[in-house]
Amino acid sequence: MRWDNLIKMTAVLLVVGFVGLLTAWSPFTGVPWLPFSKDINLGLDLQGGVHVVLQAIPTEEDKVTPDAVRRSIAILENRVNQFGVTEPIIQQQGADRIIVEIAGVDDPDEVVRTLIMPAYLEFKTQDGQTVLTGANLKDAQEALVPGTSQAEVNFELDRDGSQRFAEVTTANVGRPLAIVLDGNILQNPTITTPITEGRGRITGYASLEEANRIAVLLRSGALPVKLDIMEKRTVGPTLGADSLERSKTAGAIGLGAILVFMLAYYRVPGLVASFSLITYAILVFLIFAAIKVTMTLPGIAGFLLSMGIAIDANIVIFERIKEELRTGRTLRSAIDAGFRRAFAAIVDANVTTILAAIVLYIFAPTMIKGFALTLGIGIVVSMFTALTMTRWLLHQTVASGLARNPKLYGA
Repeated sequence: MRWDNLIKMTAVLLVVGFVGLLTAWSPFTGVPWLPFSKDINLGLDLQGGVHVVLQAIPTEEDKVTPDAVRRSIAILENRVNQFGVTEPIIQQQGADRIIVEIAGVDDPDEVVRTLIMPAYLEFKTQDGQTVLTGANLKDAQEALVPGTSQAEVNFELDRDGSQRFAEVTTANVGRPLAIVLDGNILQNPTITTPITEGRGRITGYASLEEANRIAVLLRSGALPVKLDIMEKRTVGPTLGADSLERSKTAGAIGLGAILVFMLAYYRVPGLVASFSLITYAILVFLIFAAIKVTMTLPGIAGFLLSMGIAIDANIVIFERIKEELRTGRTLRSAIDAGFRRAFAAIVDANVTTILAAIVLYIFAPTMIKGFALTLGIGIVVSMFTALTMTRWLLHQTVASGLARNPKLYGA
């Protein structure tokens, strides 16, 4: 028995087994303390959230044009991102509709209401003349009035806005200057001194959260067209959690059935394939974390399908090895010949599937992109583990002297 081979193989298997045990508690399966757990997000169908279809409505002032819809999408994306939402989906549907999917928000109805607010800011003099608009706004931040619990929004104007604001406040000292948002007066203060530094504040908010919503709207700018809600569907956290539990159960049953079959039919190679599959799963989840994949039900389906393909590659290899053993080859030469003969078949089949995944990712709707992404990543990793990890483990097993009987390899 070669102890060096046995020690190397045992060390690798212990490391893989330990990391695999930790990976079983990823955020996908429920423990937040893994180093990479926070980087794998759950989508709308697993975490809960809201799906809304918005319709661009033409008005006398604003017409619905392709450019107006594109600018509306950009503003919606800016608003959603400033709410701190993880991986929102915002895409155009047809010529005048926008689909918005937001996962993991506490009050989805309030978020949607805030998203579709026109957010048109105006500064109006006593006679109703608009002297400045939100187009000159440089920044807006929520804050608390020093020494109190009252919320306010502090705003800053750009250079042109600051100059215009200075001129207006200088000419209207002692008169009110209304701050109007979407036709509603937020504040109507009296100008006591000229404001020349281009900064001001809007007070009167019930909470810091309300001030934050207004600040987000002001920073993102006004929508170029009116948006109405055509369809809204809320996915509750309970439904999302149920979908996740069902997916975990299906995956566990499928994985268990695969491992039992491999061990019963292929014996030693089946055991090797089981460890290769654990390595495969670890690598896939690490890649998901590195690129911050948002896991959805289609994404889980793609991962489980790629797992089946990973086992299929091992089966092709093991059948080739059995054929070589029947011709009288030694174990080591049979393993080398089996991998060599299986290589072309594995690469051809997997490259075809990878190309299909790429096409789906480029041209399919957003809900299918997660399936294509996880499938493509899984196939690439499965080729690596099947052609490297499995081969190395088989050679180490033979070299260590633990299993040299060809019958243990299904011959």
